[in-house]
Amino acid sequence: MPSDASRARRQILLLVTCQALLYVNNVTLITVNGLVGMALAPTPLLATLPVTTYIAGAALTTLPASLAMGRWGRRAGFMFGTTMGFAGTSIAAVGVFRSSFVLLCAGTFVVGLYNAFAQYMRFAAADVADAYAPELKERAISWVLAGGLAGGIVGPQVSKLTRDALPTTFAGTYLALSAIALAACAVASRLRIPGPHAMSSGGTARPLKAVAAQPAFIVAVLAGAVSYGAMNLLMTATPLAMKVCGFGYPQAADVIMWHVIAMFAPGFFTGALLRRYGRERVMLAGCALMFGTVAVAHAGLTYWHFWIALFALGIGWNFMFTGATALLTSTYRPAEKARVQGINDLAVFLTMITSSAASGALLSATGWTDLNLYSLPAIALATAALIWLHWLHTRRPAAA
Repeated sequence: MPSDASRARRQILLLVTCQALLYVNNVTLITVNGLVGMALAPTPLLATLPVTTYIAGAALTTLPASLAMGRWGRRAGFMFGTTMGFAGTSIAAVGVFRSSFVLLCAGTFVVGLYNAFAQYMRFAAADVADAYAPELKERAISWVLAGGLAGGIVGPQVSKLTRDALPTTFAGTYLALSAIALAACAVASRLRIPGPHAMSSGGTARPLKAVAAQPAFIVAVLAGAVSYGAMNLLMTATPLAMKVCGFGYPQAADVIMWHVIAMFAPGFFTGALLRRYGRERVMLAGCALMFGTVAVAHAGLTYWHFWIALFALGIGWNFMFTGATALLTSTYRPAEKARVQGINDLAVFLTMITSSAASGALLSATGWTDLNLYSLPAIALATAALIWLHWLHTRRPAAA
């Protein structure tokens, strides 16, 4: 019989593969949705609406997705999500063929359901570690997030290779993503993660108000939402901003590729950093990198300004989001898991809706360099919250 550690690693490997296929889908959509939206939208102000409907689909279903997996299990949830990914990308392809902006937005909305379910893969990794090898928890979360590295490498190449594969530009891209979603469903069918009874057992659930009153919960949700909101605001606008600045699509795709690599490559060691230096310190380093992003992006409009800014943004997001996920897992009991995880991801996606909806309008109204400044208040708030939490943790031992 395989050891518990072997079982854990096998399930984590399957989750990493699912995460890789998810982010091939995600990165490709982020890269092309704004450009297709600009071609089909009745006004440039609505160019990023297909990105917003994609995130809205995820936001509206993220809490139901968590509750559904709490009842029927992770595997069933992930398989349903990948099926929605197939359906949504197929609808979007039809929209591109018919030059229908409405169908494009409807398709990306349905793909958002895939994202809503699949975003819980990092928590599924924590479930596996809790069941088989608790000492692997931080590393399991980090490894699964690192699976998104495939999105950074493969996603832009998929869009380049399929952009003109059919007479209608980018129609082949959405059809390729349909096939990738089916492959993800096949991988998800092999998952064997502790079932709903294991996820919900383990003590009486406290009122949500009691969970939300914990400083660690407040900071985890805030940091997770800010990391994704700031990152999404800038990443969504990048392909459009580079086009306005005279850069071609391959250059924009390369910048996005290296940004996504920076988002997920640190996952191979972020878990070790969290265990060695503590969650607050690593997350504060992520905030510092995001401040650096704004400084570089505001300084100029060359290719290398875009490249360095987006690369720093990716690493900053990784440190903040991985740390926030690990911090959140320390705030709930097993019986509270589904609700707390769902509320956390709902906050993340609502922030992403706001940032993606604002991205195109702010870019049109203020330009790329000033758009970056709008992320500063949120990053400063997350920084202050992390300093406060670190102060609380260092103060308690001294008081004792």
